[in-house]
Amino acid sequence: MAHKFRIGDNVHIIAGLLGRGDSGGVYKVVRVLPTEGDEQQYRIKSASEPHERVAKQSQLERAA
Repeated sequence: MAHKFRIGDNVHIIAGLLGRGDSGGVYKVVRVLPTEGDEQQYRIKSASEPHERVAKQSQLERAA
């Protein structure tokens, strides 16, 4: 299965899937990671946070 998002794409985290208090808002894909099991992963970064996050493709949707 191909990666749905590319480096530089803007995405939103689907509410509540990370199991922690995510800040919402827009994240930028900064790195495409190797597939884990049968799902693609991404490293994402928000301009309002000092750290990056790792999210699975099913946890993300394209930002408008």
